Amino acid sequence: MGKGIQMSKKVFVIWLCIGFLCCGCSEMGETGKRQLEESGNSQPQLIIGSDIYRPFFFQDDNGRYVGIDVELAREACRRLGYSPIFKWIDWDNKEELLESGVVDCLWGSFTMTGREEQYLWAGPYLYTRQVVMVKNTGAILNLGDLEKKKVAVQIGSKPEGYFLNPAAACKVSRVITFSTLDEVVTALKHNYADAAAGHESALAEYMQEEPGMYRILEESLMSVQLGVAFAKDGDQELADVLTEALDEMREDGTTEKIVEKYGLNPQTLVWGGEAKGHD
Repeated sequence: MGKGIQMSKKVFVIWLCIGFLCCGCSEMGETGKRQLEESGNSQPQLIIGSDIYRPFFFQDDNGRYVGIDVELAREACRRLGYSPIFKWIDWDNKEELLESGVVDCLWGSFTMTGREEQYLWAGPYLYTRQVVMVKNTGAILNLGDLEKKKVAVQIGSKPEGYFLNPAAACKVSRVITFSTLDEVVTALKHNYADAAAGHESALAEYMQEEPGMYRILEESLMSVQLGVAFAKDGDQELADVLTEALDEMREDGTTEKIVEKYGLNPQTLVWGGEAKGHD
């Protein structure tokens, strides 16, 4: 009889433990569900690839992606019902990553001017100039002074193509290519190069970090448009609705506010130096 009571107690304890576990699992499941809903994972994802390119795409002290393009992407995706996923990629491998589907698009101060047939584009959404930055103490005053000088550029960039073009008006002695813009500016800083070339808004960021060290030549290499690049055989409908969302953001002042937040001039970056498209 005592043994039967002892067995009953054991069974009761086992069922009690199972009950607690089931309750815990049920509660955890609901929490997980809420987290899934709150994270936006129930929405279709848009995987966005870029290298680090201030002030368009970079990470803050907490490792969170920030920048002009990051904020534009978050707002555009919110309007379209997408959840943006940001990936820091090796820019040298951007075509391979895009074609293989590792990323859905390239969105990080990417020039669409001259590349219209290489990708499926959304945009343009911003305008900028490709310029040359030199040390403030140097004797280079204009593009003509770059003759027989060394110029640092990012590999695959429009300035690289400009200086390597045999028909270029500006004949430099050497074009030194680097994977990132940080490396380009470092080469100039430590005198491995006489000049650095890139997007004006990006190079201006380095001028702000070290006031008085650099200056940008008044004459630009070219004026360009920025866009979001999808694979050539990508989703045309998505590219079209993204273009519409970006146009709406320009018209309703959202893009201007984001650009101003990062200390840049919206008159040139948003409107290309032309009169605003809305009152």
